[in-house]
Formats: sequence, C-alpha cells, structure tokens
Amino acid sequence: MRVLLVEDDLMIGAAIEEGLRDASYAADWVRDGQAAVDAYACQQYDLLLLDLGLPRRDGLEVLRTIRQRDASVPVIIITARDAVEDRIRGLDCGADDYVLKPFDMEELLARMRAVTRRKGGTANPVMSNGVLSLDPATREASRAQGEMRCRLSGREFALLQALLLRPGAILSRADLEERIYGWGEEVESNAVEFLIHSLRKKLGSDAIKNVRGMGWLVSKSA
Repeated sequence: MRVLLVEDDLMIGAAIEEGLRDASYAADWVRDGQAAVDAYACQQYDLLLLDLGLPRRDGLEVLRTIRQRDASVPVIIITARDAVEDRIRGLDCGADDYVLKPFDMEELLARMRAVTRRKGGTANPVMSNGVLSLDPATREASRAQGEMRCRLSGREFALLQALLLRPGAILSRADLEERIYGWGEEVESNAVEFLIHSLRKKLGSDAIKNVRGMGWLVSKSA
C-alpha cells in the first residue's frame, strides 16, 4: 500500500516514515499543505495521514480539496489539536479517523488497517479472495483452508496485499512497484518477478496468475 504522510514536524515525520516503511508501506512524506495537494494530484494513494497545523495550506483545507477529488481514499488525521470542536470538524470534513499526538506507532498501524478494512466493506481483519488469506497484523499468509501457512517478508507482504486489495484486477509491473517502493527508494531490477516467484513457492504455483503482456492478479472470490 502507498501512503502519503503530511507532517511538518521533522522529528515526528521521520519517526512515522520509518515506522511505515518498517511495516512494509510505501511511504511518501511531504511537509506542507500545498505539497500534499500537489503530490495527491500526480500520484495514486491508498491512504493519507494528515496533520492539521501545516504551513502554506491548513490540514482541513487540504482535506476538503482532496475530498472534492476523491470521496473514497481513507484519511486519518494525526494532530495535537485535542479540542472536541476540532475533532468534530475534522470528521465532518471527511476524515475517517482522528488520532491525537503523542500516539503509539502500533496503534496508528492498527487504525490504518481498520480504515482499510472499512473501505473494502468488511470487518474481517484477514484479507482473502477465497483461495489465499493474508493477515496484515502478522504478515502471515496461507491458503484459505489454512494450508501452507507462512510469514512473508516485507516486500512479499506489500505485493500480495496490493493484489488482494483488488482481487480480479490486473496490476502491471508499474502498479506493483508503486505499492512496494516509496520516494527515494531504489527500484530493484526484476523485483516484481522475483517476489511473485517467491510467493508462488510459498503458497502454490496458482496463487498469483500472470496475464501475458499486462501484469498479474489473484482470482476474485466466486
């Protein structure tokens, strides 16, 4: 999953960015509201982490602008503004959740998993297409009946999660690379093919299907 982090505090932003990448998210970090709007205009994101007290454009203004363009992308506000009025305003402007600073990184990751599930229309913490199952909290994958249960590496997890978020959809090499690598990270040659080969060894040769000349997919639930 690709996440846009909007945070002007350098210490907090660096800590969150490191935590996101440790959790296998492709994280892009911008430090002001206008940069957030510009980044969102040219890149597809699966989730936004948005501070409110930002230079150039306030976080609520950024949220309103993004909601005019995209009503569905999950947005979690991360802020020190703890007044009830601020929380109500943020949620009413379209945020999916509101997290007060300081917070524990594990709690933030859990809230990110929760809003992602809600976007997918399910309360089940385990992602599944009826053939494969993936637990985002533990990075464990298995066949749907519990066969071949295994823990995945960070990038194996990121790739399989991207496919399971859109079962039945063909994702190209570029689509998958965008969900594995954030800004400034070197894209390794043949990384996608290597990861798919590794996942097939762990989960079965039919786990991920190739559509020649187009990309890869996991089957959609019947």
